[in-house]
Amino acid sequence: MKRLDGKSALITGAARGIGRGFAEGFIAQGATVAIADKNLTAAEQTASELGAGAYAVNLDVSNQVSIDAAISSVVARTGKLDILINNAALFDAAETVDITRDSFDRLYAVNVAGTLFTMQAAAKQMIAQGHGGKIINMASQAGRRGESLVLVYCSTKAAVISMTQSAGLNLIRHGINVNAIAPGVVEGEHWEHVDAMFAELEGKPLGQKKTEVAAGVPAGRFAVPADLTGMAVFLASADADYIVSQTYNVDGGQWMS
Repeated sequence: MKRLDGKSALITGAARGIGRGFAEGFIAQGATVAIADKNLTAAEQTASELGAGAYAVNLDVSNQVSIDAAISSVVARTGKLDILINNAALFDAAETVDITRDSFDRLYAVNVAGTLFTMQAAAKQMIAQGHGGKIINMASQAGRRGESLVLVYCSTKAAVISMTQSAGLNLIRHGINVNAIAPGVVEGEHWEHVDAMFAELEGKPLGQKKTEVAAGVPAGRFAVPADLTGMAVFLASADADYIVSQTYNVDGGQWMS
């Protein structure tokens, strides 16, 4: 028997990157997965590539109507919702004196409010079902400490860690386990974007920041999405039934707590 046999999962921001990696791992373990993304065309393409265990759902986590519709779509398709992974997020970087309200509002709308209200909608559905569930929030090593040029993003991920603690304590009485994963640096399109931002802000050639960061990882390399999947499967499985409000570092040794 597979660890997630018969489970219905919703993964936000799952059309690419870490979210897609989680979807692949969950399907391999027997789950049916909603590939939820603001870019519905990309979500449909990913679902098609992942096969029968996946289907696409349009979801903008900054919009409550969209959140509620996505949860309803999952229940209409599978009859239930057992697992939520709050993976959708935005990144930005700037000198503290150059941070704009627009950047602040965009990141908080997705990374904080999006995580909270998607978690809330999923929890309401899980409570109505009456058999608990698993919610996994994506934090970051950036939520463990500040970074000179990343004030807003770091603060959003610190908020995710805090929300995970509070929601976990509140929802466990319903049999809903809320936990989080804090990745370090993960290979992919996201880090190409980050590297380009730092190249501009720090006056470095493209690729130099990425090389510097990789050299600082004790494991000696960037993660790939598959490095995170085992933790996600574990936290979504019955093996994690007694784990509540924790944030697990999966970062190659960059942060110890």
